[in-house]
Amino acid sequence: MELSIIGYDPAGAWIRKERTVEELLCHRNPAGLTWIDMDGIDQGDEVNRLAEAFRIHPLTVEDILDTSHRPKAEEFDDYLFIVLKSPKIESDREGLDFEQISLVVTENTVLSFQEKPGDHFDGIRKRILNNAGRIRRMGSAYLAWAIMDAVVDAYSVFLDSIGNGIEEFEERAMDDKDRHIIPDIQKIKQDLIRMRRAVWPLRESVQAITRLDSELIGPELIPFFTDLHGNIIQAADSVETYRELIAGVIEVNLSAVSNRMNSVMKVLTIISTIFIPLTFIVGVYGMNFKYMPELDQPLAYPVTWAVMILIALGMLLFFKLRRWL
Repeated sequence: MELSIIGYDPAGAWIRKERTVEELLCHRNPAGLTWIDMDGIDQGDEVNRLAEAFRIHPLTVEDILDTSHRPKAEEFDDYLFIVLKSPKIESDREGLDFEQISLVVTENTVLSFQEKPGDHFDGIRKRILNNAGRIRRMGSAYLAWAIMDAVVDAYSVFLDSIGNGIEEFEERAMDDKDRHIIPDIQKIKQDLIRMRRAVWPLRESVQAITRLDSELIGPELIPFFTDLHGNIIQAADSVETYRELIAGVIEVNLSAVSNRMNSVMKVLTIISTIFIPLTFIVGVYGMNFKYMPELDQPLAYPVTWAVMILIALGMLLFFKLRRWL
């Protein structure tokens, strides 16, 4: 678990990292805005201490510690509680995973609780410390919007990578000898399912925030959250589009495999059909009856071979004329 605190106002900004909540709270910035970030919530006692310091409701604490929640937004008397899912690539597994990020937004403080170490917020920290943009002049809700916007931008990055992967699959789909395409496609489908579970509820949460009658969300912030809502809708549309494309790639690959199987079956069928009359002739003259006049003819053996060859060639010519070959 890592604890950090950033204090800022229009005049300046600073950042501190501490080991305990008690040490962290000594750096609170009552004159400006404070962003407290807990990176890793494996220690529930530290979460409870921080919640007690800011008088966070016990139900909210339970939601913070329970990382299986859907993205949502809830308004309490003194704060706004937001849950969202941030995409991550785990080093010990392939594919896309998500961590839960919980935000508690008060009048002059934002508390962020991250499920796992590592995030997409370095750009926000640099903007605060370097006084880039309007972030120092805005309130705590704007900081919450910036955090959510960084997560949605991460969605776009991962969706772009998935889109590039789908383009490669479209090229591989016609290769009926590619035995790894179906397992690879299944990984992409699982990533899209996880992405869908993260994006769609977040769309509803951001829309609910724009409709809140809260002092934390002033009229000047509505355009920012409205724009964020549009970006989430775009991400959701991309997820659905990629799911349809993946389904199309699977159909193309199955069609290619089926065509190859049909070609093999056609060749085997033609070979079997050619051998049917030949097998009949061989069967007739292999019955070993005593009175078979052809057996006494000196040219019976070569004539029989000639007849069988002519039958085979004639059938091949017939198949060629009918365009079956």
